[in-house]
Amino acid sequence: MFGSMSHLTLQHYWWAIIALLAALLVFLMFVQGGQTLIYRLGKTSNERTMIVNALGRKWEFTFTTLVTFGGAFFASFPLFYSTSFGGAYWAWMALLFAFIIQAVSYEFRSRPSNFLGKRTFDAFLFANGLLATVLLGVVVGTFFNGANFSVSNMNLSRWENPAHGLEAVLTFSNVALGLAIFFLARVLALLYFMNSIDHEPIFRNAKKQLLYNTIPFLVFFLYFVIRLLFIKGFAYDPKTLEVSMEPYKYLHNFLQMPVVLIIFLVGVVGVLWGIISSLLKDKTNGIWYAGIGTVLTVFALMLVAGYNNTCYYPSNFDLQSSLNIVNSSSSKFTLTVMSYVSLMVPFVLAYIWYAWKAINREKITESEISGEGEGHVY
Repeated sequence: MFGSMSHLTLQHYWWAIIALLAALLVFLMFVQGGQTLIYRLGKTSNERTMIVNALGRKWEFTFTTLVTFGGAFFASFPLFYSTSFGGAYWAWMALLFAFIIQAVSYEFRSRPSNFLGKRTFDAFLFANGLLATVLLGVVVGTFFNGANFSVSNMNLSRWENPAHGLEAVLTFSNVALGLAIFFLARVLALLYFMNSIDHEPIFRNAKKQLLYNTIPFLVFFLYFVIRLLFIKGFAYDPKTLEVSMEPYKYLHNFLQMPVVLIIFLVGVVGVLWGIISSLLKDKTNGIWYAGIGTVLTVFALMLVAGYNNTCYYPSNFDLQSSLNIVNSSSSKFTLTVMSYVSLMVPFVLAYIWYAWKAINREKITESEISGEGEGHVY
């Protein structure tokens, strides 16, 4: 099946997989969002422990998806991996450090020998929730706004800014996307708490905070999307691979790929419906509408970034060094072999779905946290 595909088709296939993994990662960042709400929602020690345990059931999914995303990017588009991970290493190191302190916090927060105290590890969880979401958005923002690197004829990349990736925070559009993901993660976390914790005070506090976090999310998200539709984009000639600036490139991508536009609009409606239905009624299933909507929306944005002869990693230093799915991918043989391995993805997704349902079969209760029930306490 895959052996008969052209190299270009395989490149498009693998960009779609990368886009899907990125979309799943953004959805699973609700764990990080929830970590920034521990003291906002939890007014007692037991309530805070209930919140941490609700997140503790899922935090490994986020970390595993991040590793899978990085591995898939490395194998399918190695020139991006060497350029970005090798050049913008301070941004990536900061992101990875944020995940390290998260793992340590869940492991040691409730241990009897924890001499630092729960509050210290709660602070680490907050730091992870803030840094991981914002930095992820800033890094993804460079897919549209560009970065400072050059690539030689021998595919040797060089970073052209001494900040090595941290300069991306000086572009407001990148920061706006980071803040949009930060507040989206908090919105998804609030919907998740309403669905998974059986405790009336937390439910009421979550519903109140839902409105407060939805407003800034919409402001930053709309700013990013509206700006995206009107800026010049980095287009390349499919025959010569010469890069040029095209006015309204991303708007053209949506219009010239109507299926992607439909996916994007359905995703946005899903997120809004999940929020609105939870605000107007005491619904507990808003996480599913908003979660699926998040995946569809991010998936569509990633397709717009890489499809339709668009450079998904533009260079602001040297226009012709910009990376696209053609000039940065692995060989046809490598992509073909990897494509057969990718057939396992549906089974992995099915396992994640099964594990999610099994873990969430019973809601978190105060009796479980206080030691009257069975189960691990973080």
